[in-house]
Amino acid sequence: METGIGASLRDARKRRDLDLTDVEAAIKIRVRYLQAMEDEDWGVLPGDVYAHGFIRTYAAYLGLDGERLAEEYRRGAGVEMEVRTPRRLEPVGSAIPSRGRRRPRGRALTALVVLAVAAFLVAVGVMGNDGDDGPVRDDAATQRTRPAAQPAPRSEQRPGVALAVMASDEVWVCLLDAQEQALVRGEILAPGERAGPFRSRRFSAAFGNGSVELTIDGQPAPTPASSGPVGYEIDARGELRPLEEGERPDCA
Repeated sequence: METGIGASLRDARKRRDLDLTDVEAAIKIRVRYLQAMEDEDWGVLPGDVYAHGFIRTYAAYLGLDGERLAEEYRRGAGVEMEVRTPRRLEPVGSAIPSRGRRRPRGRALTALVVLAVAAFLVAVGVMGNDGDDGPVRDDAATQRTRPAAQPAPRSEQRPGVALAVMASDEVWVCLLDAQEQALVRGEILAPGERAGPFRSRRFSAAFGNGSVELTIDGQPAPTPASSGPVGYEIDARGELRPLEEGERPDCA
């Protein structure tokens, strides 16, 4: 499928006197994928959806109209690209109590304890001196010196789950948080390379293949091996749900 896209990319790169290694370092797309786009060897890329995103990213970096070139590829390849509507999401930070608005409960509670102890000592003193001018009993003195119990501190725990991604082989990764913000924006992870951990109420992820190991709240998550693209959603309980092709993010 000759489209002229590859020639446009190659000519623009050479006009800017850039090597493919320079581009790889700037936009995190492997040299072999950049070369494949310039040669229009589309079978080397991990799939039509990812090829669409790669073309747009590469072209935009070179100062070209990435949207136009990506659309030319889509029409030439006959790819149906589903437009994803952003979901309305509750802000993650709304569940975290603000320290600036917390009332000084510890100080007020201590004052109440002191007043209660003082009232008790007065009552004991009155009963101990009823018909007896002797000194107050020793147990009252012991009560006076006993330290007031302090309330146990409340622990604050951030909402959501922690997610880490490790590549068992070279894999393209797109990872979004609950706010649809890219945590890993369409990057290639080398074998053994790790991204995260990240924390959010929900994640959506797409991978160029199944060569990934996911860790959710420190526990490994089962991900079946696959030579083709896969995608998952991780909810606030840490449960993993496979995503169909049209549901997966593309980080475009």
